[in-house]
Amino acid sequence: MKKYNHLINEKSPYLLQHAENPVNWYPWCDEAFERAKKENKPIFLSIGYSTCHWCHVMEKESFQDEEVAEILNENFISIKVDREERPDIDSIYMNICQAMTGHGGWPLTIIMTPDKKPFFAGTYIPKHSKFNRIGLIDLLKRIAQLWNENKEKVLLLADQITDEIKGAFTRAQTKETIDETILTQAYAHLESQFDAEYGGFGYAPKFPTPHNLMFLLRYWKITGNVKSIVMVEKTLNSMSLGGIYDHIGFGFHRYSTDRQWILPHFEKMLYDQALISIAYLEAYQATENLKYKKLCVEILSYVLRNLTNPDGGFYSAEDADSEGEEGKFYLWEFSELEKILNRDELNFVVEKFNIQKDGNYFDELKKEKTGKNIFYLTRELNEREDEIWQKIRLKLFEYREKRVHPLKDDKILTDWNGLMIAAFAKAYSILKIDEYLNVARKSVDFILKNLYKDGKLLHRFRDGEAKIDGYLDDYAFFIWGLLELYEASFETKYLKIAIDLIEKMIQLFWDGENGGFYFTDSENKDVIFRQKELYDGAIPSGNSVALFDLIKLAKITGRDEFNNLAYQLVEAFASQIKRYPSAYTFFLSSLSFILTQSLEIFIVGRKDALDEVLKVINSKFLPNKVIIFKPSDEENDITTISPFASEFKEINGKTTIYICTNYECKNPTNDIKELSELLEKI
Repeated sequence: MKKYNHLINEKSPYLLQHAENPVNWYPWCDEAFERAKKENKPIFLSIGYSTCHWCHVMEKESFQDEEVAEILNENFISIKVDREERPDIDSIYMNICQAMTGHGGWPLTIIMTPDKKPFFAGTYIPKHSKFNRIGLIDLLKRIAQLWNENKEKVLLLADQITDEIKGAFTRAQTKETIDETILTQAYAHLESQFDAEYGGFGYAPKFPTPHNLMFLLRYWKITGNVKSIVMVEKTLNSMSLGGIYDHIGFGFHRYSTDRQWILPHFEKMLYDQALISIAYLEAYQATENLKYKKLCVEILSYVLRNLTNPDGGFYSAEDADSEGEEGKFYLWEFSELEKILNRDELNFVVEKFNIQKDGNYFDELKKEKTGKNIFYLTRELNEREDEIWQKIRLKLFEYREKRVHPLKDDKILTDWNGLMIAAFAKAYSILKIDEYLNVARKSVDFILKNLYKDGKLLHRFRDGEAKIDGYLDDYAFFIWGLLELYEASFETKYLKIAIDLIEKMIQLFWDGENGGFYFTDSENKDVIFRQKELYDGAIPSGNSVALFDLIKLAKITGRDEFNNLAYQLVEAFASQIKRYPSAYTFFLSSLSFILTQSLEIFIVGRKDALDEVLKVINSKFLPNKVIIFKPSDEENDITTISPFASEFKEINGKTTIYICTNYECKNPTNDIKELSELLEKI
């Protein structure tokens, strides 16, 4: 009969993965901390996520091991946390780990007092000590001995660490102003890091970081700097050729372990698909290169096929591992390909996709070939080659579908869904594929039905249960999605919800004394201090996206309080951004909305006559714009949301467009050619 620990009643796929471990895991809960106090034991906290390769490794080595479990169960209270479900806890202890050790990552290993104060931090720890690196067994024995023999010293150390780090992360920044020179400083740093041979920034490992590319596109638009768009195109092209892109089933893997984008860490995350598809969409607008449109469509088709709940939400991720082996689902033996493909097809993939008899896939850890192949290109296929490839790809895809699939993390997170809604809505606006609009609407409906209660958002839905109060990111990202969906559909209900949510976001998270948004609300008692996130890492920070939301809603509604908060937000973080501008590229993209020329486009006319007008507007890369539509043939409450809209009228019974820059309007037009010329000048 199977034995389970306290995780068996949880909903998180990551926690459920550990429910059969001999370690007596608790979820993060009062019961665990009370027991630690009662039994006078330190807490062993392990934080990870379901698609994390090294989390799987540490589980197999240590958490499934009876010897490790015995030491933990006797001397510690062990708590497991899913970082995606509880980013508040993860963020606090990850910052602590980085402050204590100079690095971070997952699995995150923290040992702390029953009062949640840490005194040891690390990441992956092997079971046994080797090469001057302490193993988990030796570490646990030493800490247990230290706790039993010199607990007062440990408690004092934990107090000192907590106070120091809390001081560093909660100290008020001096309020400063910032001007457009900050954009050039960020650009200069990205340029200095740019890999001209393979694209991307730095060497290895390489992350897509699409908001760097979005920032560079805006910098090109503002300054005309050609090198800026060259860096974007080189990176997007190289990424799409490499093994980081799944050429057979589409979608991007998390990151590349090598400089050339060939060897990925194989997990696929929802947020990567959302942000990378937006980067390709914007590059398509900026360059009119059809390849970028094709790649965006492919990414979104992967999301629709693999990461979409039938009721409308988007799932979180797919694992790197299947059948206990990283990348097994995605890699190919030459003998397999010989069975599936005819001679011409096999020759084609050998020549074009670098397939080798002895395998081309190199194990970075073992420093050896694995005998397996990953599909990657060293140059783009031409039109004829792509036709041949699509037939081969379908054969390989159908064969691959019969393999054991990687685990799908099917929890639905409000913040990541907000990013995906923004991507689908934006893709509809630019590409006019009707399915995308329906998908975005359906996802919004899912969030509003399942994760919106009593005027507040919840963070996670899985298996019929919505739980965990929403964080700043849930509000900021979902509002972004709603704003994109308004501009795709011109249904004012999405604007109204966005306004309600931004008011709630301000109420729950705004720091009235020093400016900026906290990540958690004041009711959250699980974190040892409230902090503000600004770094635009794998995903943009809540503060960066909140700035975008505030600016956009200020321009739509004319409400001064949104403008004022946007300026206070910038002042609060200006000194931090000036120290290392390229770490905050989404924030700077939002800031460019204030610092440079922005557009307000008002359209008055019949809804069924909008297509031609929108085609002209959305074919151009105009990132710092708002579009407001006032129908002339039906009742609409846009004038109650946007008072400016009441001033604009249809001229000569034709759809009329008013183009304003920073609230100063040019002569209206209802001529499509003139509209295009006006936008070109801007």
